[in-house]
Amino acid sequence: MPDLVDVAPASALAVYAHPDDAEISCGGTLARWAAAGTKVHLAVCTSGDKGSLDPAVNPRTLAKRRAKEIAAAAGALGLAGHHGLGHADGELDNTPELREALVGLVRRLRPEVVICPDPTAVFFGDRYFNHHDHRSAGWATLDAVAPAAANPHYFPGAGRVHQVASVYLSGSLDPNAWVDIGDTLDTKVEALFRHESQLAGAGEGFADFVRRRAEEAGRQAGVRYAEGFRRLSFS
Repeated sequence: MPDLVDVAPASALAVYAHPDDAEISCGGTLARWAAAGTKVHLAVCTSGDKGSLDPAVNPRTLAKRRAKEIAAAAGALGLAGHHGLGHADGELDNTPELREALVGLVRRLRPEVVICPDPTAVFFGDRYFNHHDHRSAGWATLDAVAPAAANPHYFPGAGRVHQVASVYLSGSLDPNAWVDIGDTLDTKVEALFRHESQLAGAGEGFADFVRRRAEEAGRQAGVRYAEGFRRLSFS
């Protein structure tokens, strides 16, 4: 039987590479949990400064615009807060500096659940492979959660230690848990379209694509619409 996650955690931290990654990956889940009372925070590792194919776009101007879009999307999802780490697009690496920043967030926000990309999911069919930044964000988050955030000898200046109960990896090729997003799929789509710099002109065709992906996950879960994750639980 599919493992449907029915109980919302008390608190959650989503960590993603780019300004619109969380919405496409787990926006329905974040909105469902926030509506149920979960204190949901989002950390965005990069500024999104390279998120355009237009050579005339100024990267600094684009980054400022995308910061406003992050805030607008967070508002649509009902998040308790959002945090920009300010790294450059395409240059994100699993460095001690990134891990320390993430450990600091985990220790300060003390989430029950952390959500991030599955860094082991690289090749999707024969037409797409996972972005370098996505993989780096996933590995850095996993390394920050365990063992670093719970061990006082890692980054002792980053605050009081905290043990995360579970990690949910989105975009996994091996999902083992699903969240029913039937009530929040429209909110997910709304939040995605707050990223106007990326989706201007996309229209209903993109919304249909998002719904089809949710339907595919829903078939695995036995519900109409879902988001799937590889869930790791820690004692």
